[in-house]
Amino acid sequence: MHSNVSSIITGEFDGYLLGDRGYPCQPSLLTPYPDPEPGPQRFNVAHCRTGARVEMTLGILKSQFQCLQKLRVTPERACDMIVACVVLHNIAIIRGEQHPAVQIIDPADDHPIPAPDVQDGRAARDLIARNYF
Repeated sequence: MHSNVSSIITGEFDGYLLGDRGYPCQPSLLTPYPDPEPGPQRFNVAHCRTGARVEMTLGILKSQFQCLQKLRVTPERACDMIVACVVLHNIAIIRGEQHPAVQIIDPADDHPIPAPDVQDGRAARDLIARNYF
């Protein structure tokens, strides 16, 4: 039986993960275009906005639950801890409790890092950019 983490690592993941320019573009790990033209540029903007939202959410969770600051556990255990914190966070929202203030990073401040020359995920990224952007 495979865990969710091992499914991602072995390529048995049904969906897409977003990575920054420091990661290779792979079929299940989509990265921004290195030098986009107008069509792919819209993909990069959406990718950046989504990444910023994820970073903001992680910042909120880390400020609310200090145990998430520096996890030194197995990936499976980390997933369990994160899910537990998200459940507690959602309960706090339902109860109307305030979460700590978080500094929001502007996605426009994203400094591009040259993408490695990896062909694997480019076709998947091109298909998404062509069909949705």
